[in-house]
Amino acid sequence: MSSKRLNLLLVFGGRSGEHDVSVMSSRSVLQAIDTNKYQVWQIGITRQGEWLTGNDPINAFENESYKDLNPAILMNKGGALTLMQVKDETLHVITEIDVIFPVLHGTFGEDGTIQGYFEMLDVAYVGAGVLGSSLGMDKGMCKDLMSHLDIPVLEYKVFTRQAIATDIETTVLKAEKIAPYPLFVKPANLGSSVGISKAKNRQELYKALELAAKYDRRIIVERGINAREIEISVLGNEAPIVSSPGEVIPGDEFYSYDDKYIDGVAKTMVPAELTEATIQRVQAMALQVYKSVDCAGMARVDFLIDKETEELFFSEINTIPGFTPISMFPKLFAHDGISYPELIDRLIDLALERKADRDHTLRSAEI
Repeated sequence: MSSKRLNLLLVFGGRSGEHDVSVMSSRSVLQAIDTNKYQVWQIGITRQGEWLTGNDPINAFENESYKDLNPAILMNKGGALTLMQVKDETLHVITEIDVIFPVLHGTFGEDGTIQGYFEMLDVAYVGAGVLGSSLGMDKGMCKDLMSHLDIPVLEYKVFTRQAIATDIETTVLKAEKIAPYPLFVKPANLGSSVGISKAKNRQELYKALELAAKYDRRIIVERGINAREIEISVLGNEAPIVSSPGEVIPGDEFYSYDDKYIDGVAKTMVPAELTEATIQRVQAMALQVYKSVDCAGMARVDFLIDKETEELFFSEINTIPGFTPISMFPKLFAHDGISYPELIDRLIDLALERKADRDHTLRSAEI
């Protein structure tokens, strides 16, 4: 990396149920990033989808007071990505951008939509591309792929919001055929445990389906087990590395949103107490999952180990994992000797590496 500071654009917030988590993660990145290497610019995306920039957007978003911010525009201008703002009804150029760091969790940020926009802008950006993001985001599609690859997953079925709204009785009967209670009900395209419920009986299943349908049009229902929750962090593009495994010990029946970000009752164990054989199997499976969805940059891959049978199941992959101080992704790599600032450096380098690789792609047919 040259001595000239890179212009890095941090993008956070978003139209997602994980908006608040994104803001928390972005604050952590801002506090840890090496400002001798990077000139950091910010765009915050409101819950309504407004793109805003200006003086200290992260503080404005934390306080939900946007009056001093201005509409932001990104444009490929003469082959360079340019950040602009609309101020006093006039378009003002702020700076050119070298690389984007999207710290956007959930829909419209982690699902391939904004990655497609960045691809069209022809800019380097941290994290997975369109395919990896979209496959990783949709729990149903991802489990379909893992099943095809003979990676073990718990029994599941995907339902639609329309099916729940028009005939919830039939939906409940179909869900009950998956496995005996308890059943876990989740929005297929959301993270941070938003909208997730554990249903122990039919009455709770009705409520769980209605709750999940508020957050997504696709809802996944899967067999519930008494499990240990094991997580692996992955870092890299073509030759990714894996971290030591960590374990989440929920303060409640499962690792809920409140448990993660509000109450803080859950405990994490780094490294997880596993046999060497299990560690190697989990790490190998994490790499297989990462590569199979064409992930890049980073991910956290989550697994379940049945406490009774010790069977291992893939749970989900998070292509933009949490970056808060209590988040497992940075904690696992910190245990393995990669500090938070170094982790940010590596992610930015990986983004630039992937952009350089894309630049080798022919955009017109050779005659």
